[in-house]
Amino acid sequence: MSGTGGVTTSDAALHWRRLERLYQSAPVNEYFQPTIVVRDGEADVGVLVRSDFFHAANAIHGVVYFKLIDDAAFFAVASRVSDVFVLTAQLTINFAKPVSAGRLTARGKVTSEEGRRFFAEATIFDDDGAVVGSGSGVFVRSRIPLSGIPGYEDG
Repeated sequence: MSGTGGVTTSDAALHWRRLERLYQSAPVNEYFQPTIVVRDGEADVGVLVRSDFFHAANAIHGVVYFKLIDDAAFFAVASRVSDVFVLTAQLTINFAKPVSAGRLTARGKVTSEEGRRFFAEATIFDDDGAVVGSGSGVFVRSRIPLSGIPGYEDG
């Protein structure tokens, strides 16, 4: 992980569990009720499709695609940065097909790192394993210490 020196496997796993708690404690997630699993350079974010996510044509609004892609890619990057909060600097989204039922899972992974910039991508799958959306982004290290953010150290 960046910014930590000699990190043990148990330290990394503790960091990943703390990131999961931090994610679940975010007020926006009270509405979306997502799940998350963080691993080294990867993250899976899932959500159960609900009708209150729909646009007027009865399929999920693009904001759900954005949230899943951003969150999965962001936390894949954050898994590698244990000292400061990461920020999304750029995000590109590709919509593959509309969704109106089931569970969606976004799988994010770090693709490269250059200094304080990280590059990551995420793909959203439906219950049948079909790709419904994808995206990629640029993420940067902030100056905000993780240790000062409520939810990260709690628990």
